[in-house]
Amino acid sequence: MTTLSSDSQSSAPKAFVIGWPIEQSKSPIIHGHWLAKFSLAGSYEKIAVEPDALGHFIKEMKDKGFAGGNVTIPHKQAVLAFADVIHPSAERLQAANTLWVEGGKLHADNTDGYGFLANLDQMQPGWDSKKGSHAMILGAGGAARPIINGLIDHGFSSVTLANRTKEKAEALVSLFSDLGYGDHLQCIDWDERSEKLSDIDLLVNSSSLGMIGQPALELSLNALPSSALVTDIVYNPLETDLLRAARLRGNCVVNGLGMLLHQAVPGFEHWFGKRPAVTEALREEVLKHL
Repeated sequence: MTTLSSDSQSSAPKAFVIGWPIEQSKSPIIHGHWLAKFSLAGSYEKIAVEPDALGHFIKEMKDKGFAGGNVTIPHKQAVLAFADVIHPSAERLQAANTLWVEGGKLHADNTDGYGFLANLDQMQPGWDSKKGSHAMILGAGGAARPIINGLIDHGFSSVTLANRTKEKAEALVSLFSDLGYGDHLQCIDWDERSEKLSDIDLLVNSSSLGMIGQPALELSLNALPSSALVTDIVYNPLETDLLRAARLRGNCVVNGLGMLLHQAVPGFEHWFGKRPAVTEALREEVLKHL
């Protein structure tokens, strides 16, 4: 059973990230940087919470005065059962990564889609100027869901999914079809991924392929328009083979570190009352710990 170490009498805001395991989380680095930047009295800690202890943790969180926190694997779906207010993105995705207490109620939202889009906005301003754009997403895991949701909300006319296991991509299409977005999505066979790039405006790798310790992402970019933006949610290495290949052929590229940083912004504002900026100093701080 998890026990929170905190002083219930302290007036300084406290926040957390929970998961099982949790050692790999970079969230304390991000929020610690912002707390120091604003010279705020407050704390942010990572706490290992076993799946069967989640309900007890949420009860303790309220009792001990935590302002909220982040939620990572494997709790993103299960935590919704304990929320009083579920915001639209979390409702659609059936997963939350950000919790906060407001008016005595526990709010849950999903900021991953926001983080994905904000990263592109910052690193490639005007990337979304074309109307009716087409995107291809490689991978159909948990990271793909908020990206799809964000792109549809952002006005993309179509999103093509390619996953090594096509059934998983089809299940994701079915999920969004049930939400009324079926006209925007299609899935293709993994073997078709290279040849279907000819009308793509945004190429996204949402899989772990290309990450250090994972298999390489094999993809020919020959058919991809030179005007297409290429982004990878992998940030270790910072420049993946996909991004390097795209950059060398003249495509604009955006690495995945910014998505991690930007998704943290709304939570910090909820807990500590200041809206932070994603700066080069923050990027350098996080890169030291990769």
